[in-house]
Amino acid sequence: MKKKTIISQDPSFIQSINIANDWCKDWDDDLLSDEVLADRIKELIKTRNGIRGFFAYTLSDSNCTLLDKLPSSIIYIFREIGESVVEITIKNLFMSSAQIVSHQKDKNFKYAAMSKNISERCINLLKELDTHLVTNQVNVMLSKLDQMGNSFDPKIKFNETQKIYIRNKIKEIAQ
Repeated sequence: MKKKTIISQDPSFIQSINIANDWCKDWDDDLLSDEVLADRIKELIKTRNGIRGFFAYTLSDSNCTLLDKLPSSIIYIFREIGESVVEITIKNLFMSSAQIVSHQKDKNFKYAAMSKNISERCINLLKELDTHLVTNQVNVMLSKLDQMGNSFDPKIKFNETQKIYIRNKIKEIAQ
């Protein structure tokens, strides 16, 4: 195993995805302990690109089981980082939930299943984070739901079916 630490103090989005990919594989292969991985994640998610890349990879790659297993040392780091982890997780919950509706409408069940996996990972993670921070951020984002939509094209807003589905997914955090 070659040493896989962060090369740059401010890795790009793509570099962050690749770093998360390498670390997740090493962790799954028992080449990294939970604690060492947590320390590395803590450094990576301090930057905007780092946190975006890390969560883009760990939420979407079905082979990365980190966010399914949620070791306590990782939860501890996520709680310590706090607000930025909560915010990006809720944003991913909103987007993946909206995508489930779109993919089902288009009868693209493979992508719907992938979006559902992301949504479930977000919900499970949010259940482990600071309840106060999660509640506050959910309320902020729900108040802006009518102005929210496609992250690639801001002109496309969530439709009513997507908004209802998002609200129902939010309720699952409390279950």
